[in-house]
Amino acid sequence: MVLTRTETDALGEREIPQDVLWGVHTQRALDNFPLSGRPLHPLLIRALGLVKLAAAETNHRLGAWSDDSAKAEAIVAACREMAEGGLAAAIPVDALQGGAGTSANMNVNEVLANRALELLGCERGEYARVSPLDDLNLHQSTNDVFPTALKVAALLLLDRLEQKVVALQEAFQHQEQRWAHVVKVARTEMQDAVLITAGRAFGAYAEAVNRDRWRISKCHERLRVVNLGGTAVGTGLAAPRRYIFEVVETLRELTGLGLARAENLVDATQNADVFVEVSGILKAHATNLLKICSDLRLLSSGPDAGLAEIRLPRRQAGSSIMPGKVNPVIPEAVSQAAMLVIGNDAALTLACASGSLELNPFLPLVAATLLDNLDLLAHADDILCRHCVEGIEVDEARCARQVENSTAVATALLPAIGHERAAEIAALAARTGASVRDLARSEAGITDEQFDQLTSATAVCRLGFAPGQGVKGR
Repeated sequence: MVLTRTETDALGEREIPQDVLWGVHTQRALDNFPLSGRPLHPLLIRALGLVKLAAAETNHRLGAWSDDSAKAEAIVAACREMAEGGLAAAIPVDALQGGAGTSANMNVNEVLANRALELLGCERGEYARVSPLDDLNLHQSTNDVFPTALKVAALLLLDRLEQKVVALQEAFQHQEQRWAHVVKVARTEMQDAVLITAGRAFGAYAEAVNRDRWRISKCHERLRVVNLGGTAVGTGLAAPRRYIFEVVETLRELTGLGLARAENLVDATQNADVFVEVSGILKAHATNLLKICSDLRLLSSGPDAGLAEIRLPRRQAGSSIMPGKVNPVIPEAVSQAAMLVIGNDAALTLACASGSLELNPFLPLVAATLLDNLDLLAHADDILCRHCVEGIEVDEARCARQVENSTAVATALLPAIGHERAAEIAALAARTGASVRDLARSEAGITDEQFDQLTSATAVCRLGFAPGQGVKGR
């Protein structure tokens, strides 16, 4: 037999299991929202604890519970426990829920109230001693607590993502330097085009990731502005003026983040466009990852019947039937993460655009998708860096053979023999199967030394050529 306690809200009484820290509001949410089967993001729970701790410390400093220091200490201790990662198991509400996050806020309020009661030696549910609403939600609303906590959680995850992006960028830069001497065929529209070096190709990936790094760093400026203190719609209804001005300062000290109170709290409460902006930046990074991984898969295709210019680290057996097959599983996995980030961005955009009047009721979906994307990208960058990019090897001999056998090399001869003669040689090579090198020697008088000079790593990467640098003074 399960022991229960009776709790009451505006809708009536409910029986709550005696051994849980949550209460009636949480129980109704569990009944109402069996949607995703996923709880709140762990860092969002911690961030909610930090917001509650900032509110409790500010309220106590301004005189709340001044006649009951034990109660104040218990409330602060419970909030700090959640802020430090505890009590997460007592927050079971679904990540997707109606009410703009009210169920999440009330779940937190009830858990913190009951935890404070435990610390005071009281029974759970004795809300006359510590109330989820009158004490833990004092001078607050879901409408300023939830979006503020979301921004705090996102800022903390951004720090981790930035570290992973930097590591990935540096891995590509290392490969850029390592393979700067290897000339290979560059391709446009999947066809042989001109010569380039493997190093320059890796350098382009590094530069794309570097742009992502810069964009992501700018997200801090967008997310640091919060509406805590605005209560229901941003007017600060039912909150003391001093509390409104001090609570964000307290939260900034607790988190170490550069948080600032929004100048227009009504705007910050009803409009969620900042999340769309940040999500778009994350989508841009996902787009770069998807393109890079597509290239890595193509360039490593084979190993015998494909391009096979690069060799990816062999991570696991690739087939249950084909012996010896090894697939590019890391780029494949990262590609899927990138695709999901792009899809999540679309859902987030719809949620933010669907707000109405003074509030956006779909912030739980915004929270789920934004925090998931921050996680996905950090994990994707990490495994792509450690399990793939750092271990890539370039097949120098194969690249050299492809250069020798490709008509793309004819473009490198332009400074010496001009476009018309180079085109003739390229066409003749394609028709006869002879190498461009041999035809350049026999048809245009290019020596092997001159050919090697024109197709060297230095020449193919030089930004144009100065007068007199072309062979025969061209």
